[in-house]
Amino acid sequence: MKFNQHNQQIRIIIAGGGTGGHIFPAIAVAQAIQAIHPDAAILFVGASGKMEMEKVPQAGYDIKGLTIAGLNRSNMFKNITLPFKLIKSFFQVRSIFNSFKPNAVFGVGGYSSFPVLKFAQSKGIPTFIHESNAFAGKSNIWLGKNATKIFTGTQGMDKFFPSDKIIVTGNPVRKNISSSIYTKETAMMQFGLLPDKQTVLIVGGSLGANSINDVIMQNLKHFNELGIQLIWQTGKSQSAKYLNAAKSFSNVYVNSFLNDMSAAYMAADMVVSRAGAMSVAEIAITGKPCVFVPYPFAAEDHQTFNAKTLVDDGAAFMVKDAMVKDALVPLITDAINQPSILDNMQKKIKAFAISNADEIIAKEIIASVKTSNI
Repeated sequence: MKFNQHNQQIRIIIAGGGTGGHIFPAIAVAQAIQAIHPDAAILFVGASGKMEMEKVPQAGYDIKGLTIAGLNRSNMFKNITLPFKLIKSFFQVRSIFNSFKPNAVFGVGGYSSFPVLKFAQSKGIPTFIHESNAFAGKSNIWLGKNATKIFTGTQGMDKFFPSDKIIVTGNPVRKNISSSIYTKETAMMQFGLLPDKQTVLIVGGSLGANSINDVIMQNLKHFNELGIQLIWQTGKSQSAKYLNAAKSFSNVYVNSFLNDMSAAYMAADMVVSRAGAMSVAEIAITGKPCVFVPYPFAAEDHQTFNAKTLVDDGAAFMVKDAMVKDALVPLITDAINQPSILDNMQKKIKAFAISNADEIIAKEIIASVKTSNI
């Protein structure tokens, strides 16, 4: 079936997910599209059973799930069913396209984006990619050859994509983070913590970071003795263990997931975080001094690339995952007691902030859709 590209209504599929680093920027772009065109129809497509199936409907959007899985690099035996799942996903995508009839598709990464954008390209539908990381993923590289435009979070991405298709936009950040409604005091109230005590936000990503979590758990008493408060997002992995360890400490707010990151950033004097592209973008927007702990098994070590520019400029600290046990807590406790260092980092990291990436991407997609409808 050849899809009609002359439908006057803007109908966009947004594909991808798997982690908050893909989902929340996608939602930010959807909101920016509808701010410009309130009647635009938007449908998300993700992977069944993954985080997007919960978070996207919470944001008010419909989502369809694909029966698909990513490559399991630790146990190749588990990849036996992968070709069958991929084939099934293409049939599911065809059904979704027949029903929704999109005139543009936007991919944010995650393995569910590949069959959606690949199918769209085979039908001549304009496709757009956002590559958030400083080192591009293989799926995006493959898709980029036939993409209409490629939005990137950083400069220097022409080594991965055709240079004439690249638009450097930065990474979309949720509006409630870039324009927080909280003061320091009201943010602290959300977590039952005291506004006059130094507070560290610990975030290992939506799926968790055991190396960070374990060292925080082992030092809960130490933080309490120093009068340092913690807002600690453990992620899903082993969350019960960490919640149980922290329950007797009044200086710690702990949960497997923080629904209100705007309040968490506002409450924090310092952040400890993995270096996913979206975490880096959010921390830059909020201007918070940060210790990045890049995930060591990220493809092509892209999290280290994400943080390196900020670290080299003195805008952030970085601790290698292998050094977390020995180096992380001493660095936190030393830096948080030196206001001049924190103030300098805060000024420098704000220089990396881009607050309107979602609007730039939305306008480019809408302009291309309108052009194709003429």
